[in-house]
Amino acid sequence: MKALHLSSFTATSAMGRGLGETLATLRQRRSGLLPCAFDGVDLKTCIGQVADVDTVTLRPGLAAFDCRNNRLAQLALEQDGFATAVRAAIGRYGAMRVGVFIGTSTAGILQTELAYRRRDPVTGALPADFNYRGTHSTFSVADFTRSYFELTGPAVVVSSACSSSAKVFSSARRMLAAGLIDAALVGGVDSLCLTTLYGFNSLGLLSDQPCRPFDEHRNGISIGEAAAFALLECVPEHLAADAVLLLGLGESSDAYHISSPHPEGLGARMAMQDALTMAGLRPPEIDYINLHGTATQSNDEAEGKAVMSLFGPATPCSSTKGASGHTLGAAGGLEAVICALALQHGLLPAGVNTEHIDAKLGVNYLLTNREQSVAHVLSNSFGFGGTNCSLVFGKAA
Repeated sequence: MKALHLSSFTATSAMGRGLGETLATLRQRRSGLLPCAFDGVDLKTCIGQVADVDTVTLRPGLAAFDCRNNRLAQLALEQDGFATAVRAAIGRYGAMRVGVFIGTSTAGILQTELAYRRRDPVTGALPADFNYRGTHSTFSVADFTRSYFELTGPAVVVSSACSSSAKVFSSARRMLAAGLIDAALVGGVDSLCLTTLYGFNSLGLLSDQPCRPFDEHRNGISIGEAAAFALLECVPEHLAADAVLLLGLGESSDAYHISSPHPEGLGARMAMQDALTMAGLRPPEIDYINLHGTATQSNDEAEGKAVMSLFGPATPCSSTKGASGHTLGAAGGLEAVICALALQHGLLPAGVNTEHIDAKLGVNYLLTNREQSVAHVLSNSFGFGGTNCSLVFGKAA
């Protein structure tokens, strides 16, 4: 594939608002996970909550989109000069030529949960001010983002569980390659809600402490929330030395089970191999792998087997979910931004909370940060139902 330029990017999560705070959290090996105190939830678990989301006021004219998910989206859009960069792209290409591609899984489900608490006690009717289309609908976040920038081009939401905001890079690449757009705003947004917290608890997948990916004592996930965005454009003639490029991507759908990965990680391996092939790289040329690393027994074991079968025990890797929590549909976008930071700052971030690496998994899992020149990184995002996506990023020079 022709490389694409990440001309601007940003992320907001429990690790912090914007790139500066996110990078500081990685460097200091801190975790943003805290005991759950979200909206009266009565569960012994830890979550990655973004502070002050409920104090965000949407821009005038966008009240129909008001929900936690879209407030979190706006909070992130306004970090790191990202909105300014998007508006500059609109100025270059026109409002019809900038596409919107966003991944989400829960969207604005919380808004529906809140509405159900206010049902008419006699008829059971939902409150008149509840706007399903603008809030709960999966498309809401893309519609909001398009409206925020007054865009008139294509807008797409991908909802493939935890690979959602990795797969949007693929959707955007196809439209760019077809000549339908000149730039793409890609990203992922997922916010906390009771449906996911109690839902994952019912599956027995929540940890009672901050999650410990690839630890021999790992016992489940910590749910987080995040919004992360990147602006994709064709590679210009002149690039800064630290410019970040999307070099390759791979997707697979192994459909082994509705919620469990293939035990040998076959779909994960296919996605990684396809991403490498598209990028024209061999496994030894990858300097770091950001693992999907959810901290459940089966997911980490399957991913470990896939990584070992393709890369062997040498390639440094880690999961950053011990710092951010598993941000579900936003995970791919958040971790793409983390990979971009790794490339620009020569940082291989260690996993936090993990203390005793599961020796059975065999991978070269980082427990301490490593600073070195980084040329190529790979990011894994694997979702329920075997919806797998791997992305390869590189530095321009």
